[in-house]
Amino acid sequence: MTTATAFETPQPGSVTIFGPDFPFAYDDFLRHPAGLGSVPEAARGATVAIVGAGLAGLVAAYELMELGLRPVVYEPTRVGGRLRSHEFEGADGIVAELGGMRFPVSGRSFFHYADRVGLDSAPFPNPLTAAAGSTVVDIGGQTFHGSTLGELPGEFADVASAWDEALEQIGFSAIQDAIRDRDVAALKGLWNELVPVWDGRTFYDFVATSPCFSKLPFRYREMFGLVGFGTGGWDSDFPNSMLEILRVVVTNCDTDQRLIVGGAEQLPRRLWTLPVSERSPWPAGTTLASLHDGVPRPGIAAIHRHDDGRFAIRDRWGSSRVHDAVLATCQGWLLTTQIECDESLFSHELWMALDRTRYMQSSKTFVMVDRPFWKDIDPATGRPVMGMTLTDRLTRGTYLFDNGPDRPGVICLTYTWMSDALKMLPYDVDQRVRLSLDALGKIYPDVDIKSHIVGDPVTVSWEDDPHFLGAFKGALPGHYRYNHRMYRHFVQGGMPASERGIFMAGDDVSFMPGWAEGAVQTALNAVWGIMTHFGGASHPDNPGPGDVFDRLAPVDLGD
Repeated sequence: MTTATAFETPQPGSVTIFGPDFPFAYDDFLRHPAGLGSVPEAARGATVAIVGAGLAGLVAAYELMELGLRPVVYEPTRVGGRLRSHEFEGADGIVAELGGMRFPVSGRSFFHYADRVGLDSAPFPNPLTAAAGSTVVDIGGQTFHGSTLGELPGEFADVASAWDEALEQIGFSAIQDAIRDRDVAALKGLWNELVPVWDGRTFYDFVATSPCFSKLPFRYREMFGLVGFGTGGWDSDFPNSMLEILRVVVTNCDTDQRLIVGGAEQLPRRLWTLPVSERSPWPAGTTLASLHDGVPRPGIAAIHRHDDGRFAIRDRWGSSRVHDAVLATCQGWLLTTQIECDESLFSHELWMALDRTRYMQSSKTFVMVDRPFWKDIDPATGRPVMGMTLTDRLTRGTYLFDNGPDRPGVICLTYTWMSDALKMLPYDVDQRVRLSLDALGKIYPDVDIKSHIVGDPVTVSWEDDPHFLGAFKGALPGHYRYNHRMYRHFVQGGMPASERGIFMAGDDVSFMPGWAEGAVQTALNAVWGIMTHFGGASHPDNPGPGDVFDRLAPVDLGD
């Protein structure tokens, strides 16, 4: 496996996750020598309760510690959140990524922290990429093999061309050019026109009504949904607002993706033990772990406004503490289903947005195998015996992870979403493996996958986890206003006093759900909000997201 650290500095003219809703240069903000800002000396040591030790929580906690505040992290289970890397027993460094597993290089803020803690990355084996080696598309009972799109039947190229042409008809290249140039005026002009047009329309509506697809037989549209291109099939996203999909493609989230060598969970765990910089008021060597005696506090059961205006936090075991501010990085539904909150902490409009947020179901099942046997060459065909597999069968997507010729490999037998994920929900891990092997056996009848399995398999259904209730937000048509309410919440200057001091972050608060970059960017928004809540400010040479919010704010469609 070829590994390398990610490029921290954007190459000239590259597409990054710069907006499109809020085109603030987070990567420049992070790299600036002046730092993110400062708080008054009197505020140093003020405590901030961090609800959740996922990526957003740990990024925010680390940066708040850098400012001289004292983050207190509450976590009910384990550090990492939906960056959950399962290490197989007895196989050092051989992992299954149960949560986030592929990270687009356009996510510069994510890779800023990955580089900061010394993580390596490698190309992710997406279909029809060099990292996959071989791709197998099985649809309608027919199986096709190829390493590039050109090696597949021409109808697959026709589908890809129809998708590209459909995007171009709504200004895809012009938007990407504005992102490359970081031309805020041009980007906002283009994007703000699309928001009211596509907020109320589904992804499927876009595909079905596009002349580029409607001129083709229905089966082409069906192929696009079932196997797609880039990261796989798109049909689980068909009910979502088209805006969700546009954000993904214009920022290249679906292309040029990398995995984190040794597991993505290392990022939040290494942030937990990363010492403060020399800029911080805390003594040299201070870490989040040292501030917590090595372990986070138990999960939060209640958040109330204390009599003195601060926040009374009760953990799951009944212990209570008072904090000066709160940052909730848990998924929004948990604030109504699992955490007892004063209703007055948020406006009724914001509560509506939190409750109406819709999370997508997702399931994965992994096995460790003795070696990357899929690279063996079939003498009858001259091809590898298996490839990265896209299919309309139960497994939908099967990914192969090669850790080297002398090390065990890992197979993600099945990666499914929504109704396909629900098909797996009632079954234990062994039955999920059996179902997957049965489906794959129809594609690879001469390959005995099970004879290579070693160790215990592992599976996840995110909707069945009481601390998550789903994989990530999938906005439905008409949800833009809800997202707008959540996203702008970190700018609290005009809010009633009863609603100030509690902040939110996480990919579900962002306009980029499901991408780690959204978690990082909203964490940085919250850091700015908390810093200013304590009377602090960004350096004049490095204004923060709240300083320029009025100029760059996402378009407001009104209520």
